[in-house]
Order: sequence, then C-alpha cells, then structure tokens
Amino acid sequence: MLRPWLALLLFPVAVCAQDAPAANPASGEGVTVMEYEPRSTLVVPETRLTRASVPFVDAHAHLWRAGTMSADDMAELIGEMDAMNMAVMVNLSGGSGERLRESIANTERHAPGRIVHFANVDFDSIGTPGWSERAEAQFREDVASGARGLKIFKSLGLSVTDSDGQRVAVDDPRIAPVWEAAGELGVPVLIHSADPAPFWEPYNAHNERYYELTERPNRRQIAPPSFEDVIGEQHAVFRRHPQTTFINAHLGWYGNDLARLGELLDEHPNVVTELGAVLAELGRQPRTARQFLIDYQDRVLMGKDSYAPEEYHVYFRVFETDDDYIEYYRRRHANWRLYGLDLPADVLAKVYAGNARRIIPGLDASAFAE
Repeated sequence: MLRPWLALLLFPVAVCAQDAPAANPASGEGVTVMEYEPRSTLVVPETRLTRASVPFVDAHAHLWRAGTMSADDMAELIGEMDAMNMAVMVNLSGGSGERLRESIANTERHAPGRIVHFANVDFDSIGTPGWSERAEAQFREDVASGARGLKIFKSLGLSVTDSDGQRVAVDDPRIAPVWEAAGELGVPVLIHSADPAPFWEPYNAHNERYYELTERPNRRQIAPPSFEDVIGEQHAVFRRHPQTTFINAHLGWYGNDLARLGELLDEHPNVVTELGAVLAELGRQPRTARQFLIDYQDRVLMGKDSYAPEEYHVYFRVFETDDDYIEYYRRRHANWRLYGLDLPADVLAKVYAGNARRIIPGLDASAFAE
C-alpha cells in the first residue's frame, strides 16, 4: 500500500483534482470567426494620406441618383472629389434613353466635365424578334446623347435569361452587334463577368471567402454555370471583337493570380483592366503586384466601385507608400492586412489617370490641371 506522501508525488493530478475548484471558462471561449477581430500590437511607421498625389480618374463608380441630385448635393460631391484630388468620376450606372440624358444634363449643369456616364443595355426582352437591332440602335443613340462607354453588369452570364427562359451566355451572338458598335464608335466596354472563384467552391473552413459568404449568403454560386464557364465566355467576346476596347472589371477576378491576368492581357491587346473592389488582392502580394503594375502600366485603370471618400485613402496609401500592415476597410473582402507598393511616379500617373484619359473619350483636360 502506498504511503500518502508517495501517492501525492506519483499522482498529483489524480489526488488533488477532487479538491480543486472548477475552472472558469476563458473570457474568449466561444468566439466565432465572424466575431474574431484582433487589435494589432505592431508598431511601425504609418503614412496617412487623404489626397492622391496627382489628379485621378475613378473609372468604376456608381452614381445611381445622378439625374435627380440637387445643386447642393452635387456641390457636396464635388467638394469631396476635390479634397481627394479626384478629377473625374465615371458613373457606370447611367442607364439608357431618357434616364441617361437626364443624368448627363444634370451633372453637366452643376459640375461640367467632372462626371461622365456609361450607358447600359436592357436585356429584359432578349430573344424577342428584332432585339439585336433595337439594342444596337439604342446604344448608338445613347453614345450620340453623350455616353462615353458601355457598362455590362455581372447579371449577364449568371441570371439574365431570354424569352425562352434560357440563360444568356456572355458571348451570346445576339449581343455581338452591340460589341461591334462600341468598337466602331470608339467607346470602351467595361464588363463585369462572374464573381470571385471561391464563390463556387465548397462553403467550408477552407474557403478564403468564408466570411463574405457567411455575411452575404446570396453570393454563393452553384454550377452550372461554373466560374470557368462564365469567364471563358467573357474571354471569347474579347477574342471575337478585337477592334473593341474592353475594360475587364475587378482585375478580371484574377487578382489572386496575376501571372494568369498577364497572360490574358498579352493574348488580347484590346483588353485593359481596372481596380474596383480588388485592392486587397494587390496589397497582400506587394512585390508581385508592384512588378505587375510596372510591367502592365499601360493596361490598368484606377477604380473604386462603391463610393466612400475615406476608403479611397487606403488606395492612396497602398499605391503611394511602402507602409507595412495596412488595415483594409471591408473585412468581407479580406481577412488580411495590406502592404504598400510604393509605385514609381510615372506608373502611378498612368494608373491614376493617363490610361483612362487615353481609353475614355472626351475627358476634360482642364480637370487635370494641378
């Protein structure tokens, strides 16, 4: 029989556990990934930028109320643009017909040269007799009214159906006359096709977009069509219409694979891309992204997507500084911090404005006077 003191030495946990108080649960126990939001203790230099170093064009904006904004609302918007050094905003939600004309008239009345508009195509009646001819004619009329380009929303290829209830592919031949008209008229087509590839991947702990798909469950996608289906259709449009300039929205959803994006740009000289809502992809790979923007400095346009003045400041900081561990402004896009690219001044000037001024016709040169 073991003496009590020897038993205590050999089995301290077993002997003492019965007398130990119950453990209190840790204060963080039960925190989910949706709730976890650590505060960084990293101490590094921070550069606060609220203004771009040179005037820039936001080639991806949505000004839904452009036709009805009051003079006071417009003055407030222009004041915010001036504070950021935004020379021109490109409103991609111009609509068509009378709505487009009202938007152009209102912005030109209150802020001439500062806001330009892209037209949109109405796909509601595609498949009915004469749709292609009507769509082309309406687009030509919209350009004559002052539209500087065409914006295609992501619904094409995903949710747009024809009069027979069939999904309309991005490269549906019934739309070809519109693409051709854009090339003939010398205006670009900014086209958003598909969504990030992880939206189609299993919704589990390995999905890089798990937070976003939890916060926005309607963004989950189920094939068919697959991501590759829709993106392949978009690329087919690029290939079939080489005389038309296409602005491939959101880095073509290849911000996580810049080598593949580079191959796409190499293959299609008529294609450029833009940065709306994908800053987080570049900021997490600063060396690779910096070299990509240097190599393709003539093929990338500044763009933001949703308008919020303080969020542009993060763009400026990523592009213009070499800061470490920059906090991004929207968690559902990124569960990571960003790093400054410290772009060369000549590259920055092209991305901020030079490429847009070359591709989008009729931008007012006086808006870029420093």
